[in-house]
Amino acid sequence: MQLCIKYMLMSATLLTYQPVYAHNNTISVPDVSIEKPGNAGVSVHTHLRLVSPPTGQASFHTAANKAAINNYTAPYAGYGYQTPASIACIYGLVTQNNNCNPNKTTTNVAAHTGVKAIAIVDAYHYPFAQRDLTVFSNQFGLPTPSLQVVFASGSQPPIDPNGWEVEEALDLQWAHALAPSAKIYLVEAASSQISSLLQAVKTATSLVQAAGGGVVSMSWGSSEFSGETNYDSYFNNTNVIYFASSGDSAGVSWPCVSQNVLCVGGTSLRLYNNNTTSNSVGDFDQEVAWADGGGGISAYAAKPSYQKTAVSSGNFRGVPDIALAADPNSGAWVYYTSSITGQGAWNVVGGTSWSSPMAAAMTVNAGTSSTTTAAEAAKIYASNFSTLFTDTTAGWCGPYYGLNTTTGWDPCTGLGSYFHY
Repeated sequence: MQLCIKYMLMSATLLTYQPVYAHNNTISVPDVSIEKPGNAGVSVHTHLRLVSPPTGQASFHTAANKAAINNYTAPYAGYGYQTPASIACIYGLVTQNNNCNPNKTTTNVAAHTGVKAIAIVDAYHYPFAQRDLTVFSNQFGLPTPSLQVVFASGSQPPIDPNGWEVEEALDLQWAHALAPSAKIYLVEAASSQISSLLQAVKTATSLVQAAGGGVVSMSWGSSEFSGETNYDSYFNNTNVIYFASSGDSAGVSWPCVSQNVLCVGGTSLRLYNNNTTSNSVGDFDQEVAWADGGGGISAYAAKPSYQKTAVSSGNFRGVPDIALAADPNSGAWVYYTSSITGQGAWNVVGGTSWSSPMAAAMTVNAGTSSTTTAAEAAKIYASNFSTLFTDTTAGWCGPYYGLNTTTGWDPCTGLGSYFHY
């Protein structure tokens, strides 16, 4: 199961290229992105895919240290990559304007009072978490973030600059982007072993409960394994709603498949790549299923009660439940400082690791009153699609791209793209 994050380091030469909107990027999968045989049920992986334009280069830790253009929009003009304002526009979280063009749209999600807590659970230590989140916030005109980094084991974990640092940057920055008033906890597990991550989930749960309630986001996973349901109790706690990414390849991922977790799949945002009578380059066109998004029917998890009517999957759980933007070809701006070079740079990130923190942030920012994941799931499955979701009915995913979207729930985008609270 490929898990959740793709990114493109913006080299200095990239800035001279023409805008890139179409699916013509080069994507490579490094060895660290492949789940090794026998790892399912033992550890999880970040499964990175490096992305570059057709004539560009993408590699770890070599991006130029460029100063951002502080104009509340994209750090580099002319590219079709998403900002907090453009995503808020696409999902109707703010008044839609400028056709949700990331180079023009500057209205962010309102910083609501009374917003509770978001806990991000990841592995290893990210030494520049606060600094990078501040740069991101300043670039896009967001409020000063409230971040606390917590070591789940009680001691600072080792660093892993070959993937987890970027994962943590993505999770933090996009959680803050869509819930700008929320208290954010970055809970760092000692390793990517499942036992360490579950310890971090337990710590995250306690922090969120002590803060008055909120959400936990997990942008990682493993292929399914026998005994996975034994861990369901970690995700069943009062005043906490759990989210996880569905993965970046065909199939079902744990913990996303747990009955007590809202599983967030991936979509692709299509933008105009030429000017028309009514649209400009970079304007939002439509949202379709992301072909690489994970999903399907569980081999082990029983169908929860909230899926009985909506999901035709026999006696087993279907995932995802919902879906949000994931395709790196129209991915997210993220600021990341490498612990190897100490240099920061703007990156473009995609994958369902982007989807999970966004869904978690939208939920907490909406002030949902649900006290458990199951209660929140029951609410969204019982909702009126026309008011709560955009039902994604175009595109495909799965083995050989053999799964299709359809009206209502499907194994590519679940109920559809979230949210219209």
